[in-house]
Amino acid sequence: MSQNSKNSFDRNLKMMSISAAVLIALFVYTIYKSSAHIEGTQYYVGLIFLFVLLLASFGLRFYREKIKIFLDKKRKNDSRFSNFEKELDNTKKEPQKTKIKDVSYSETNHIESISSNITFDDVAGISGVKEELEEVVDFLNSPKKYLKHGVKLPKGVLLVGPPGVGKTLIARAVAGEADVPFFYQSGASFVHIYVGMGAKRVKELFLKAKACAPAIIFIDEIDAVGKRRSGSSNDEREATLNELLTQMDGFEGDSGILIIAATNKIDVLDEALLRAGRFDRRVFLELPNITDREKILELYLRNKNYNFDLSALVNNTAGFSSAALSTLINEALLHMIKREDVQISDEDIQIARDKVEFGKKEQKLLNSAQKEILAIYQASKAFISQEETSLFDEGIKKENDIYPSKSKLLKTIKKYLSGSIGIEVIKHEMYAINSEDLKYAYDLANDIVQKYNMSNNTDELLIEIKNELRSEISRNSSEILRLKDLMLKNEIISIENIHNAQ
Repeated sequence: MSQNSKNSFDRNLKMMSISAAVLIALFVYTIYKSSAHIEGTQYYVGLIFLFVLLLASFGLRFYREKIKIFLDKKRKNDSRFSNFEKELDNTKKEPQKTKIKDVSYSETNHIESISSNITFDDVAGISGVKEELEEVVDFLNSPKKYLKHGVKLPKGVLLVGPPGVGKTLIARAVAGEADVPFFYQSGASFVHIYVGMGAKRVKELFLKAKACAPAIIFIDEIDAVGKRRSGSSNDEREATLNELLTQMDGFEGDSGILIIAATNKIDVLDEALLRAGRFDRRVFLELPNITDREKILELYLRNKNYNFDLSALVNNTAGFSSAALSTLINEALLHMIKREDVQISDEDIQIARDKVEFGKKEQKLLNSAQKEILAIYQASKAFISQEETSLFDEGIKKENDIYPSKSKLLKTIKKYLSGSIGIEVIKHEMYAINSEDLKYAYDLANDIVQKYNMSNNTDELLIEIKNELRSEISRNSSEILRLKDLMLKNEIISIENIHNAQ
């Protein structure tokens, strides 16, 4: 309802009330002066009518706000109906234009928070990750304890790991433990074909999160919007990334807003996202080892009847992610129901495992022989690098050395080549396992020659390093085989295991 309509409505009510009061006063005065000549009931009916009119005027004034809202809604509905008729006519003339308008309007809405009922108890096999995130949860629960010492909450936590390891589930667990609103968005939801829509969505997301602070924003697959900028174009994705960077700079660590992002392609992310002050903490997740898988399966089998060897299943699911283990148990339950039974049997597990393996050809679902080869590969890397290594580690830990020495560069190349040379020495045959390690070794050797001018020939440098590795691994083959047995047993080699082996 317009302002002029509201003022007119108030004036009419006021005049109605004054008129009713004046008429009643005149009528009462007339009765008082001429009471001897009043006959019949018509005078009293008139008096009652005037009183009802006065009461009605007071009632209307008391409920005037509700009446205004009702009239306003009625006016809007009439207006919408009229607009609908107009749009219907326009649709016949310009159907494509109307369709684009509807899409752009709908995709900018529906950013709502959710409450997570998942806690760390519902996520198994993340003991190391849990320790990393407990500080964040404690800050969200008790910010005063940290703020009084000038400590600020990390702006962002980046979860890095292969698909299916539970990055989204962990983010929900953090929100559940802290009992704060949880805003979920995928990176793809920010990518629009309409200019400015992605940046607008980012801005709306942060505005809503700030209004609900403390809160958690979770951006899944952030690499969809956060890829490294080329600088040769200014497309919609880069505009959206710029807005995300601006918003992350626009609040302090005491604002109560935490951004959690997930990716399995950290190497493609823009450097501006990874700098200190944006994603201050990085948490690396790996495929679950044998201990983790046992805890995960126990969690998924909680309150379920089963009649199979759990330890055997744990050993036979090397390479399964937590999502794959969840699917395995679910498929086994479906087959159990199909058999009209109430217990999961070995038959159910085997059929479910075949289905998971058939649908997950790219995953490392290993038999015993393949697992032994990979264990030798990783044991050789652990021995040469003197670092903790798990069965499904990919690559080696990067060193942020600004001015590396030649000896350090050569040692890094040895780490990359140690797995393949270890297999060659111990199995007396070359195996194709991790082509990425070989690529990194060759690229680094080429940099030593071409970029740093520390050597004359790349191939000669690599041959020299490989010969040194063959000699070192041959002398220590028994220790590497001992580490291999530990890897097969625990699927992880700790620093203590390496020192004991030596």
